Amino acid sequence: MASELPEYDPNEPWGGDSRGATDDVNAQYAGLGFHYVYLILCAFIVWLIIPGIGLLYGGLARRKSSLSLLFQSFMVTSVVTFQWMFWGYSLAYARDASPFIGTLANFGMMKVQAAPSPGSVLIPETVFCLYQLMFAFVTVQILIGGSFERGRIIPSLVFAFLWTTIVYCPVACWTWNANGWLYNLPSRDYAGAGPVHIASGCSALAYALVLGKRKTEVEQGHGKPHNTTLVFLGTVLIWFGWFGFNGGSTLNASVRGMYAAFNTNAAASCGAIGWVLVDYIRTKGRFSVVGMCEGVIAGLVGITPAAGYVSCWPAALIGFLTAVVCASLQDLNDWIRIDEGLYVFKLHGIGGIVGSFLTGIFADSAISALDGSTLAPGAWNGVGVQVARQLADIASISSYSFVVSCILLLILKYIPGMHLRVSEEAEMKGLDIDQFVDEQIGDWSFFNDR
Repeated sequence: MASELPEYDPNEPWGGDSRGATDDVNAQYAGLGFHYVYLILCAFIVWLIIPGIGLLYGGLARRKSSLSLLFQSFMVTSVVTFQWMFWGYSLAYARDASPFIGTLANFGMMKVQAAPSPGSVLIPETVFCLYQLMFAFVTVQILIGGSFERGRIIPSLVFAFLWTTIVYCPVACWTWNANGWLYNLPSRDYAGAGPVHIASGCSALAYALVLGKRKTEVEQGHGKPHNTTLVFLGTVLIWFGWFGFNGGSTLNASVRGMYAAFNTNAAASCGAIGWVLVDYIRTKGRFSVVGMCEGVIAGLVGITPAAGYVSCWPAALIGFLTAVVCASLQDLNDWIRIDEGLYVFKLHGIGGIVGSFLTGIFADSAISALDGSTLAPGAWNGVGVQVARQLADIASISSYSFVVSCILLLILKYIPGMHLRVSEEAEMKGLDIDQFVDEQIGDWSFFNDR
């Protein structure tokens, strides 16, 4: 183990001269390699959420619109990667950020190399940057579900770039940058209920609102997934990816990170139990594979802000309660009269709100201190005001993301060539036939689609 922890030197923002005769930029991490190897492994695991969401969304859609969701899964990732390298990382994590937004100090990945990262001095900044990139494009991929079966692809990719810049980066700065106002409030958001789930869920709701209802929603009985097998496979990948999502958010290889991984599994498992229980009662003794998968995802969403703050039994309870709340909102789209067909708002928006609120109740400094330094008490430790802080977090992020997304989409809607929605004829035929060359549209019968 290195005798001293690395320190950021503003005179050496690159972390040293890798070409110098005397500098060895790796020497400062001597004995600490297991921390950044662990984090880079977590980043690779998180990447599996990308095909997971693609398969989940593709399975939930009609067969003739599923290819467009698979396509967007990778294209959104590509667009957000470019945005992150261009200015996204700097707007979220610049060291000289204001309480609300970062500067362009790291524009074009400038100075992002071997120096200790702003998130943890135990890892190089380039590793931190890559890990946080995974969060950014998973968030935008979740959000794109709001365009379900009627959104044009090119405007959605333009929206992805702009949304990451105007919504995600500021919210990430508020929450995780050491200068952010929610970070210093402090709110407790271990792995992203606010920036990832509440922001994407509320913005997906805005997307569905601006697009309007599907023309064939009533006539053709939309709502049933065409391929339950794909839904199941997608959920498996998402569940696995979430071990890296939550397990790495401590930004070190401490016991706290391992405990967060355990909590992740506990919450997902109990989320499945909670949703299946509600389905069983609602349908008078029947089960649903899709419902079980939705319960897993609800549990994962609920535990995201809490994984590194709560002990295992509260983690299980958070997963269970989040799933029960989300499953009980079966008719939410009818109540609010918005056709949000993939239930992004219900699962991620509402699920993130429930998880964030319960984090304020169950946060336990004995768990956060497992990394050796973090004390984050909640009402569980007698700090009841933490619940109010969580409510401030929820209110600010949900309102900002919804309103700004609506404004951004309305601006795009009236730009020539950027109309957001496909024609009624294209919607009837399916997005795959309308927006892809014929030879790419294959036969999915192998998967026994309905």
